[in-house]
This record gives sequence, C-alpha cells and structure tokens, in this order.
Amino acid sequence: MKKTIASMLLASAFSLAAFHANAADKVTLQLKWVTQAQFGGYYVAKDKGFYEEEGLDVEIKPGGPDIAPAQVIAGGGADVIVDWMPSALATREKGVPLVNIAQPFKSSGMMLTCLKESGIKGPDDFKGKTLGVWFFGNEYPFLSWMSHLKIPTDGGPEGVTVLKQGFNVDPLIQKQAACISTMTYNEYGQVLDAGIKPEDLVTFKYEDQGVATLEDGLYVLEDKLKDPAFKEKMVKFVRASMKGWKYAEENPDEAAAIVLENDSTGAQTEAHQKRMMGEVAKLTAGSNGALDEADYKRTVASLLAGGSDPVISKEPEGAWTHEVTDEALK
Repeated sequence: MKKTIASMLLASAFSLAAFHANAADKVTLQLKWVTQAQFGGYYVAKDKGFYEEEGLDVEIKPGGPDIAPAQVIAGGGADVIVDWMPSALATREKGVPLVNIAQPFKSSGMMLTCLKESGIKGPDDFKGKTLGVWFFGNEYPFLSWMSHLKIPTDGGPEGVTVLKQGFNVDPLIQKQAACISTMTYNEYGQVLDAGIKPEDLVTFKYEDQGVATLEDGLYVLEDKLKDPAFKEKMVKFVRASMKGWKYAEENPDEAAAIVLENDSTGAQTEAHQKRMMGEVAKLTAGSNGALDEADYKRTVASLLAGGSDPVISKEPEGAWTHEVTDEALK
C-alpha cells in the first residue's frame, strides 16, 4: 500500500509540473540585432527565471542584417519586437500599426565617429565629405540630423556623400569615409580595437547635438492590444523584462556572461561584451520602462523637421501607450 501511495504521489507531482509547464504563456521576442549585451536585460530575465515567475515561456529570436523586426511581427513571427522609434514610426506611417508599449532605453547611444585627419571639427565641416550611414531603418536619425543642419545628402561640395555602411567599421579603418556611424556601446570600441587612438578621433553624439531619437523600445501590433489576454501577457513580459534590465545594470559582468552563454555563434568575446554591457547600462539608467512623453515628442519633432523629405509626414496618432507599463509598474 505504501508503495502504491508513493507512486500515486509521484505521479501527481509529475502531473502538476506538466500542468504548470503547459500553462505557461508563450511570448516570442524578435530582437533588432544579433545576440549581444545590447539586449542583456531580456537574456538576464530569462536566465534568472523572471519570465518563468510571471508564468511566461519566452523565446528570444536574434536579429541580423537580413531580418527586419517590423516585417517579422507583421508576418506573425513575433509577439513583440525591439526597434528604434524612427524606424517604428516610419513603418507605422507605411501601414504596419506598431505601438510602443515600453521604453527600456532612456538615452541614445548613436554617434558619428570621424578621423581627426579629415579636418572635421564641427558639423559644418561635414560638407563635401563622405559619411558612412547604416540603412535598414537605421538611417532615419542621420537623415533627420542632416535636415536640421540643412545639409543635402546627395553629394556635392555643399552636401555630404552617403556611403551605405555595413554593420562594421571598415570604411573608417580603410579611410573610405571621413566619418562612420557608431554606437557608444559597440562600434566605437571596435574602432579603438583596430588600433586608432581616441585622440585621433572626433565624435558627435546625437544626444549632444540635440537630435537624439529613442532607441530600443518594445513594440507590438495595435490590434493585438484589444485582446485583454494579450495585453495581460505583455504586462507580465514588460515587468519581468525591466526586472532583468535593472539586474543587468547592477551586475554588468554577470549579465555579459549570460549573454555569451546564449550566443550560439561564438562570435562574441568576453571583453567586448563586458564593455558593451557597461555602456548599455548607461543608456537604460533612469528608465523604469515607461515611455517619457517628452522624449517621444522630441523624437517626433526631430523626424518631422525634415524639410521637403521628412522621415514622417504627419504627427502620429496612437503610436504609444502607457496602458501596459501602468499595470506592470504597480
């Protein structure tokens, strides 16, 4: 009898565990780029069990040069994506109704990094130069900045020649461009690793130029938010994700190690990821996950101020909501 009871209890325990496993709500997150510390908070939340505590089974899908998060979510391949606001708003205007539900990144890490030998000391010196620019939605902040400066982007002595930059620093190293696009947490370090000294460089942070736009927000499709069950799932996801981000801020080296454990390509190095996580922590600092409306308005104003060719043509409506973070932060 004792053996029978023990067997029954064991079977019951297995059944209960299976029930909890099956009861977990699945969430698919599409990243903007490959597995790296830029997305450390999400990997930390998964590794530390923060998603599991919320009853979520989260799949984190890395991005890449051929992956557009907006296309993935529009095609049903993700529930939520990481994207930059300029790209998300431009995509929304084109018919894919993305909505910002949370904003883990408070500050922008984008900048232009220039060779001092090019003679560039200030933005006025861009004229007549070749500048490396990322595309695939990453060009919008640059184009908006040039519009503010009233510098044409079609070449000529009074304009700039735009070099379509790959996601590397080769154009600067090979002196194909006077300046290239870099992030404070990634490519700038790659330039230094290539042997160029900081004193041989001139950098222009978008934040310092007054044209910074919001990066790495969380976006979902507008229609999905009409479903109470989906909205509740996003509340849990954002709450756990922000817990992951705050843990990563406080424990950057551990967060970098967690990211490396999740990098199946083996392309990342420990030193690079630790440096990246330290810099990314500066950008998420000050954010509790809720979008700051003033930051949103600043981004929109910058994108609208594009002269005859603005990034967006009109003030967006319904492009963000506090409904998710209001619940997640209770």
